[in-house]
Amino acid sequence: MTEWLTEMFPVRKPVIGMLHLSALPGDPGYDTQAGLSAVVDRAKTELDALQVGGIDGILISNEFSLPYLTQTEPITAITMARIVGQLLDDITVPFGVNV
Repeated sequence: MTEWLTEMFPVRKPVIGMLHLSALPGDPGYDTQAGLSAVVDRAKTELDALQVGGIDGILISNEFSLPYLTQTEPITAITMARIVGQLLDDITVPFGVNV
C-alpha cells in the first residue's frame, strides 16, 4: 500500500519539511510595498535551508494567507503556481503543494 512512498523517497521514514509562503496578493497581510519578489526571495531562502538541512521532501503551503478560508480566491492558486514555477529549478527533492 505504501509502494509509492518507497518509490518516491530513498529512505525508510522520510522527513517532509514545510515551506510556508508569506502572505500572498489578496491576503490582508500581503506587503504591497515589497511585492511578490519578496515572497519569492523568502521562499527561495527557506527552500535552500530545508534542502541543505537534509530534508527528504517539501510541502509548499500558503500558511500566512490569513484568515484561513474554506474557499480560496483564484488569485491564491494562481500566485502559488507562479511561485512554485519560479522555484522549480532549485527544488531537488520531491514536493507537494497545499492551498
